[in-house]
Amino acid sequence: MLARRHFLSLAPFGTVLRRPVGVGEGGTADVSDQTLRDLLRAIEQIRMELQLQRTFTELDAVREPQKQFLKTSGKFPDFIDVGIDVWFRVYDWHLKWQQPLQIGRDTSGRYTMAVMATTLVMRPDVPPNFVSIPYDNK
Repeated sequence: MLARRHFLSLAPFGTVLRRPVGVGEGGTADVSDQTLRDLLRAIEQIRMELQLQRTFTELDAVREPQKQFLKTSGKFPDFIDVGIDVWFRVYDWHLKWQQPLQIGRDTSGRYTMAVMATTLVMRPDVPPNFVSIPYDNK
């Protein structure tokens, strides 16, 4: 089911399909170049929207360091320090996909959040899009 805003964004696609198309000689449709461009643009918008619905772009900043650490050590990292914007993107991802949210505090009072087998540590003293090198508890 499409959300209302997605449905309304598809309105140009519907208007392209409702336009009357003249029928030329031999029963072929006489379609203008502009109509084809509008139709292709609408199809591309739908394709991009469907692709975006199947990805978790909110987690990309954390997932890449996790994968690199996994390749080198054979396990997920215990911790990754992140800035405020990364923290809230991951937080919003949990809310959007209704995933269980485990937020706590470490011994120094910083907020922590579990993501898969890694704990994110919010660091408000770093740039908002900061993602540290993953590290273990040792």
